[in-house]
Amino acid sequence: MKLLITGGTGLIGQTLIPHLLKSYQVTVTSRNPQRAIARLGQQVHVVRSLDEISDISEFYAVINLQGEGIADKRWSSRQKLRLEQSRWNITRQLTERIQSAAQPPQVFISGSAIGFYGPQGSTPVTETSVIEADDFAHHLCAEWERLALAADSPKTRVCVIRTGVVLAPEGGALKKMLPPYLLGLGGPLGHGKQGFSWVHIDDMVGIILFLLEHGETRGIYNATAPNPVKQQEFSRSLAKVLRKSHFMRVPAWVLKLMLGEMSDMLLTGQLVLPERLQQAGYSFEFAQVEAALKDCLLPPS
Repeated sequence: MKLLITGGTGLIGQTLIPHLLKSYQVTVTSRNPQRAIARLGQQVHVVRSLDEISDISEFYAVINLQGEGIADKRWSSRQKLRLEQSRWNITRQLTERIQSAAQPPQVFISGSAIGFYGPQGSTPVTETSVIEADDFAHHLCAEWERLALAADSPKTRVCVIRTGVVLAPEGGALKKMLPPYLLGLGGPLGHGKQGFSWVHIDDMVGIILFLLEHGETRGIYNATAPNPVKQQEFSRSLAKVLRKSHFMRVPAWVLKLMLGEMSDMLLTGQLVLPERLQQAGYSFEFAQVEAALKDCLLPPS
């Protein structure tokens, strides 16, 4: 069976694709096909854009992971527009292709993020929580999800994944966090009591495969470990795993000065629970943050 992936050269896509190649013929969209093949291997078919795909009906499933990194740059008006367009445009195109296909893909898995929940402090939230957020991250995710869910029909089941902070051995958020901790200067952000919802890269891949293979799943799913922590606990665990001191604290005003509006996302946080995934029967390989950090950062014993 054939499977189409957008955003396949990102952190999640690069880890996911070797697992998919065991069962599927994988096509990936990339503006730089040569670099994509170098990263993903010769087994993967690469196209520059959806324009090279004449009929989306040839694919059993579509996995949409495309989107510019939310924390890559300060949120200027131009950067906000980039973040929106990089998510909304491709999702709209995929949904329109699926809606107009005679025999559309049976599965459409599309990304989102826990930014949907807005600032929630220490109040746990699930997929069924009533959300009244009015910040940029919420609006970004809400429209992204709306566009994807419009593809749902009796012929195509749509699963939307609200992803937490992905912890991986190489790349991603953890790589950006490490430098001060390695210098013994690690510490919580702001007051440190805000929620920090995370997921190990192996579980992120496992969740996508689970939703792909379980025909009864559809709708919204939180891709977060079942034990979110407060930011200060995550920070303390990271320092402990690295065997470094943990006494510094990054004041809120410093983050606001450095990051602008984006700092609100780090200083407020959410405690997000994967209620629907667990109800569907998914079992997490990494449920505790310290074990996840050890797996990412320490050599195998």
